[in-house]
Amino acid sequence: MKITIIGTGYVGLVSGTCFAEFGVEVVCIDKDIKKINSLKNGIIPIYEPGLNELVKKNVQANRLSFDTDLGKSLDGSDAIFIAVGTPSRKSDGHADLSYVYSAAEDIGKKLNHFAVIVNKSTVPIGTGKKVYEIISEINPALDFEVASNPEFLREGSAIDDFMRPDRVVIGCESEKAKDILKELYRPLFLLETPILFTKRETAEMIKYAANSFLATKITFINEIADLCEKVGANVSDVSIGIGLDGRIGKKFLHPGPGYGGSCFPKDTLALVKTAQDYKCPLGLVEHVVKSNKNRKQNIYKKIIRTLPRNIESKTIGILGLTFKPNTDDMRDSPSLDLIPKLIEEKCKLKVFDPEGMEEAKKHFEGFSNNITYCKDAYETTKDSNALVILTEWNQFRALDLEKIKDLLKNKIIIDLRNIYNPKELNEMGFKYYSVGRENID
Repeated sequence: MKITIIGTGYVGLVSGTCFAEFGVEVVCIDKDIKKINSLKNGIIPIYEPGLNELVKKNVQANRLSFDTDLGKSLDGSDAIFIAVGTPSRKSDGHADLSYVYSAAEDIGKKLNHFAVIVNKSTVPIGTGKKVYEIISEINPALDFEVASNPEFLREGSAIDDFMRPDRVVIGCESEKAKDILKELYRPLFLLETPILFTKRETAEMIKYAANSFLATKITFINEIADLCEKVGANVSDVSIGIGLDGRIGKKFLHPGPGYGGSCFPKDTLALVKTAQDYKCPLGLVEHVVKSNKNRKQNIYKKIIRTLPRNIESKTIGILGLTFKPNTDDMRDSPSLDLIPKLIEEKCKLKVFDPEGMEEAKKHFEGFSNNITYCKDAYETTKDSNALVILTEWNQFRALDLEKIKDLLKNKIIIDLRNIYNPKELNEMGFKYYSVGRENID
């Protein structure tokens, strides 16, 4: 089989590479000439564990290629995946579908044989129908189908998620389209992966419903963590206690500074706006959006409260800038809210992230006089009044705590990911603060 992937961002590049690993001939298309040239030269624009090696392997096997010429790539393609960005519009919170519709127009102008056009981008309910209408209007004689195949990739483990997924969801309207996509995903049939065929609108809804539910679990445990601090309960034990209930499950019950990334903030907001448009408001999801926003904006208060009142010059060390470990993605990261707020409080910041430093510099360019970018966790700690663990990178889970204690001015650690044991750190002489657990001053 041969397929074309439009868009070489996170979803497009990972999906295209993994399809090539299945043995499919894949051409990844992008209008960004610089990005395509970089990919041709083996330079990967995102950090994802294992992706560099997999791209190189499949390029060398002539199964994966990169181009800017959509018309040429469509020749012989059985399926064309639209995997472009759908960011939230600043005006109203809706998903910006301009890139999706532009891709549909290009396909309508250049496709001359039957193929299945597949929305891989996360798109609101009804987008597949609109894509079909756009292509039909441009090329009324064209025989084609439009399907929805939402992605469920977690940054940091995306390759494994694609190659060994929990499920594959495909929304399509005909047996012909179903047969093509079933053949494309045949390697997963051999692994007995559940593959759910639905209507297009149902597949589109599944993606938004799944992400909104997971965001709700995170928000729920964050609010429970706040209550735990007030009443003297331990949220870590609460998470275990409720997670052992098979109806609830243990995943996404880890409190922290609020969810971020490319999916949850955008998708919850898009679902809320869609529901409002259809006059069927989702009060629970609306609260999730509001609660998460407030949490990210207010975590600086927790940090400021821990500092001695008599110090004038406050230097804070921050470990982790990306929204989660194993990615360089800064989109909607809690650091984007925290760092400006701390600078407003006249704090000087020393920061380190294993993969996100270059991306962070782009976001914090206007604060360069207040931020020192460090080479590791220990340089970040040296002479800081407090150390904040913001992202749970593995290398932050086994710090030399005796060395950290010697380097810190005030022996204060604010662990926003509950990595360490409060009793052990307090016995070592730290003033240790975590989330939803008893803090000993």
